[in-house]
Amino acid sequence: MKNVRKAFFSIVVCHFMIAGLAGQASTYVDEGGIMRWTRNSEEVSAFGVNYIVAMAHSFRSHEYLGIPHERAIDADVYHFARMGLDGYRIHVWDTEISDSAGNLVFNKHLQLWDYLLYRLKERDIKMLLTPMCLAPNGYPDPSTPTAGFNQYMRGQRGALTDTGNFHIQELYLSQFVSHVNPYTGIAYKDEPNIIAFEINNEPVAHGGRPDLTTTYINTMAEAIRGTGCEKPIFYNMSHNIDQIDNFCAAAVQGGTFQWYPTGLVANHDQKGNFLPNVDIYPIPFEGNPLFKNKARASYEFSPADVGASSHLYPAMARSFREAGFQFAAQFAYDPMYMAYANTDYQTHYLSLPYAPGKAMGMMIACEVFHRLPLGKSYGRYPENNTFDVFRLSYEDDLAEMVTNEKFLYTNHTGTVPPEPSKLIQVAGTGSSSIVTYEGTGVYFLDRLDPGVWRLEVMPDAIWVRDPFEPASLQKKVSVILWKEWPMTIQLPDLGSDFSIEGLNDGNDTEMIAAERTFRIRPGSYLLTRKNINTGWDREDTWKNIMLKEFYAPETNCDKTFVLHEPPGEIDAGSAYILKTRIVTARDPEAVELVLLRGRQRKSIPMERIAGFEYVAGIPAEFVSSPGNVDYYISIIENGICRTFPADMDGHPFDWDFYDRDPWKIRVVEPTYPVCLFDAEADGMKITRMARQTMLEFVPAMQSGKLLVKVEVDQLNDDPEHHYSIRSYFSDRVEARKNDMGSKKELAVYGQSLNGRPCKCQLTLLMKDGTAYGGVLTLEPEEGLYRFPVKDLQTVRRALIPRGYPVFLPYWFEMRKPSKPDLAKAESIQISVGPDIPEAEYGEPHGVAIGRVLLQ
Repeated sequence: MKNVRKAFFSIVVCHFMIAGLAGQASTYVDEGGIMRWTRNSEEVSAFGVNYIVAMAHSFRSHEYLGIPHERAIDADVYHFARMGLDGYRIHVWDTEISDSAGNLVFNKHLQLWDYLLYRLKERDIKMLLTPMCLAPNGYPDPSTPTAGFNQYMRGQRGALTDTGNFHIQELYLSQFVSHVNPYTGIAYKDEPNIIAFEINNEPVAHGGRPDLTTTYINTMAEAIRGTGCEKPIFYNMSHNIDQIDNFCAAAVQGGTFQWYPTGLVANHDQKGNFLPNVDIYPIPFEGNPLFKNKARASYEFSPADVGASSHLYPAMARSFREAGFQFAAQFAYDPMYMAYANTDYQTHYLSLPYAPGKAMGMMIACEVFHRLPLGKSYGRYPENNTFDVFRLSYEDDLAEMVTNEKFLYTNHTGTVPPEPSKLIQVAGTGSSSIVTYEGTGVYFLDRLDPGVWRLEVMPDAIWVRDPFEPASLQKKVSVILWKEWPMTIQLPDLGSDFSIEGLNDGNDTEMIAAERTFRIRPGSYLLTRKNINTGWDREDTWKNIMLKEFYAPETNCDKTFVLHEPPGEIDAGSAYILKTRIVTARDPEAVELVLLRGRQRKSIPMERIAGFEYVAGIPAEFVSSPGNVDYYISIIENGICRTFPADMDGHPFDWDFYDRDPWKIRVVEPTYPVCLFDAEADGMKITRMARQTMLEFVPAMQSGKLLVKVEVDQLNDDPEHHYSIRSYFSDRVEARKNDMGSKKELAVYGQSLNGRPCKCQLTLLMKDGTAYGGVLTLEPEEGLYRFPVKDLQTVRRALIPRGYPVFLPYWFEMRKPSKPDLAKAESIQISVGPDIPEAEYGEPHGVAIGRVLLQ
């Protein structure tokens, strides 16, 4: 009946079986470039994350927070298993576990590293290890002193281009792969769960001595092979691609690639439809005959700086499989005890407890990676939004997997699985036809036997500020609450009055569902159909988890948060529904919307509609004419009134309430222009061409206003000599979407640079991925320049920010003959380069833009 009884991940029991594999590789790469299992010649496929607590910033942060590293590893590795991930990769910080001569040093870092690999092995997670980082251990905080060899070799350049340093790396590599993990008793070179080694991390410095590239790789590969290691060896092929022949001529069996399709370190949450950015992963040397026998792995990938990205992970997994990848690892998973601050590479933010939707996206992406055939195409965007048993939706930030047995989803969904009675796994966030739930955490339902299910519910996670801002352990970007919510489960296999029994330590819950509904707190539970006798025990294991296991951060919400963005502008004479999220440990006794307009004052109760969401209607008579409306939100907790946005005691109608900085709504006539871009107001959220490029603002003639420069030194048809910026406006103009369709022109306030007329392309990016644009000429005189909406045509769009690797597509195009529906526009892109005549190439070219209006 049970998968495994009372034998939780017994390494000792399997040692004698592993001993027979010593010296024999668990994997190999065949002549066609496919990595296979030695035991049965089946294709290898593994999907997971990069993660480290044993070294660098993560190690230091856990010490600073007073968290035992082993405890952190136990929690995080459990979450990998709970998400269904089965792949792991990291570049080891050699500088922390070596001496100046290249000897391996057994210290706290190596001990924790061994412990991590041991815990990964327990969960049967497959590993691709990169023994050398060849870089300091500092990011994002200062480096700590080490005795490692790297600092004596002038870093990566000295390691790759000075043959006098080769022997140090050879010694280190040979000792690293020969190291016996004391927790398993097995050397890395013989560990079956280590499926391959990648020599070093991102060796960009080969450009200094390309004549040594193949020699260097062969020397390092021989150092590994000299230990008796027969595992496949990989080398990075997404940097210095002009040296692909040198890479492929070396004695390696595979190539590693990165994929950051939305750039890196934007320092803000990037919004918009990025499915075009992950439509395809083209390898420019795909047809190179020397590359044909190389296996392919992605050592790092992430839709960086995109908060609503749960649907992007499965899309990337689909494109990876189409491109022939057998291994892929996201970079990098945030350790649970640090994830409240997102300091461990702020640009990513993947965490099961703190980013539940994204974690579900990874769970579904893992299913994609294992289910799709290698090399199969599902067409181009948008046709590939639905593929095999998966569906993606940008507008709902939704990814789904729907089969007779599995129903997985990243957000609220109305999809009904075809055979609910046959389901054996349900997992998601939000509500569906199977589970109704108001909390924000992930929940997992797994059938153990007919009529017997395990339920795991994670606590609520709410982002209280932009998680991609510059990071600090001193601030919270997300809070956790252990709230009790009603849950309804519509599983035919459970019936309507099933029992619920707590499993995790300290959880003594015992109750009966009433008409399939019950109230639940975070934890793990056993659900049993009425009149079913089950022998399952909390200490039993199912697949690679123990039934009682549950790891979650404690509540860290010590104040009330009102998460609200004013609508900007609304139409005069039309009632408006104002929405906000109120995050607090206990439900407020009352919430009021307080409106002020001249001598008018009005207080309106706000209603909780679900979870943390509250709404109130602004009556049409209160906004009957153009002007401004000031407003506050007052919350009564424990009999005390607190008012926002100032977060201060008291009510706005109190005689001594002194805050004079309320939220504001601008009330306008429907004929009033709609502002799509304001350089001054939107400056911090402008998407740049790349993280290396900096925005430059100059003062406008209008007092207090700014213009942003969009310019290139020497314009030509090379994307490297183009420049674009993008600004997302959809949220700000939501209340005026119905007005936009009647507008006749784009009005641009700005000027040309360089003392002569200059052209720029204005492009409206639509929710469905199409782009409508046109070229506008600006003169050196600052002023208002107009472009007729009727002249907008479908254009190819520049995919910015520029992704990594550098060979990713720059252009994306969806041709539609119809004119744009302006109500579906969400971003404005301003470019210098696209569609500008060749006659203007070769000179500095640029414009400075202050505002873009629809009027």
